[in-house]
Amino acid sequence: MSNSAARRGEPVLARGFNEFKYMTFDVVGTLIDFEGGITTCLAEIAAEAGASVDGEEALALYRQARYMPDAKLFPDDLARVYMVVAPRRLGLPAEEKYGARLRDSASGWQGFSDSRAALADLAKSHKLIAMTNARRWALDHFERQLGSPFFATFTADDTGTEKPDPAFFHKVFDFVASRGDSKDDILHVAQSQYHDIGISRALGMTNCWVERRHAQKGYGGTIEPKHFTVPDYHFTSMADFAAAVRESLKERT
Repeated sequence: MSNSAARRGEPVLARGFNEFKYMTFDVVGTLIDFEGGITTCLAEIAAEAGASVDGEEALALYRQARYMPDAKLFPDDLARVYMVVAPRRLGLPAEEKYGARLRDSASGWQGFSDSRAALADLAKSHKLIAMTNARRWALDHFERQLGSPFFATFTADDTGTEKPDPAFFHKVFDFVASRGDSKDDILHVAQSQYHDIGISRALGMTNCWVERRHAQKGYGGTIEPKHFTVPDYHFTSMADFAAAVRESLKERT
């Protein structure tokens, strides 16, 4: 099937959603609006300093700093990122307390408006598993935002690595194998081509791309992949994805 067809939400593979027992989810960027969280916090700091920031510029600078060799685990790394980009490039105060403020803002980041309801709906038919590069302390906040819908959760603290490292995914494969299932029973759902869609395809998973930035140019705060991966399913919102799953299951009953 063509790339354009995948972009309209049509499946590349003729698998029904009822064929999956599990749905694994990227959290930050797919379910939680981390870009909005970062830019809001920076805008508040800027306003207090009598300055202003351009959101897309800030995200581009964040993306560059986030993937430096000395990067730490997310979102702890936001304190370092602030000191790298905010004073030099954004004209914001060069004070560590503001870096700590950006880091701690993660505890208040909001879910996308459709995330909570969609997850509650999907949890009725599938076991939902969180797969996040965020640390456990941050996921605890995100889970409460999302209504605690997950059957199991995996963080960078649990896996000792970050996506797109295949080792992260293999931790999840081992978990489902312990329940007598395999990666073929999983549909992986995510917004990041770089962290999730490309590697899930390489590992032989079926995937679903939730293109949160479909109405915006560029990749925002997420690193651009070297190659675009055509997903098996493609939607521009969790609401549309959940509705498609619900309709598919109705047709098969």
